[in-house]
Amino acid sequence: MKRRSRQKSNHKKERAIMLASSLFVLSALTITGVYVREINKSNDDGYVVDFSQLENQADSQAQNIASAELENTQSDLVQDLQAIDDMDYDPAYREAHSTGVTNATTEETDNAVLESETDDTQNKEENATETEETEEEAVETSAHISSREFSFEESDTLQWPVAGNVLLNYSMDKTIYFATLQQYKYNPAIVIAATEGAMICAATDGEVVAVYEDAEIGQAVDINIGDGYQLTYGQLRDIPLMAGDVVEAGDIVGFVNAPSKYYSIEGSNIYFKLTKDGTPVNPLGKLE
Repeated sequence: MKRRSRQKSNHKKERAIMLASSLFVLSALTITGVYVREINKSNDDGYVVDFSQLENQADSQAQNIASAELENTQSDLVQDLQAIDDMDYDPAYREAHSTGVTNATTEETDNAVLESETDDTQNKEENATETEETEEEAVETSAHISSREFSFEESDTLQWPVAGNVLLNYSMDKTIYFATLQQYKYNPAIVIAATEGAMICAATDGEVVAVYEDAEIGQAVDINIGDGYQLTYGQLRDIPLMAGDVVEAGDIVGFVNAPSKYYSIEGSNIYFKLTKDGTPVNPLGKLE
């Protein structure tokens, strides 16, 4: 019994000691926490930075600077507008400057017109000079051609205008038969067979009298060779000549054309005629 009573008594003592210890620890912690809070509070009171106050001060300074710049800008703008108004409404200023501009513009316009008239005059003079020179050259050329005298004597000869057989001979003393026409008739020329498109050359020197179209001999060229003699080339095409042109022996007179309806059976050919003062002469006696 005594042993049990002693154990209970010890157990109670231990509980009392533990409770007292706990209370002591709690009290100590409470006192320490209060002490530390007071220290921190005193420290914070000395070193706290108020950022909101600094921001308010910066905004205030920025607003002041912006207001000052705006006032300066408005003042400068007003001064500029007043200066412009003074220039616009100052009669002396406007008269002086507008007159200067007008005079300058008028002088430039007058100078441009004068230069244009001068250029036109010079161009007209140059064109007139060129025209006169061209006319003089044409007159000289015409005079040179006209003054050239061609000579063809009875003993002179002719070149063949194209190589080929004679289809129809010259015949003025009796008639000969024309197959296409199916009749007999006189022939004041010779008809030489030639390939269509072949080149025809001048038989001798001379001057073109006429280029024309004939129903019987087609496109033809008459050339004066001097001393009353004249050559006629017929059944041509692509004639590169005109009246007044001068040709030399061997120059192109034209090209062989398809035969006219008067020579359809005979085929493509060259009609070659020689006259003396308008009278037919046998060209075969002159051909080399």
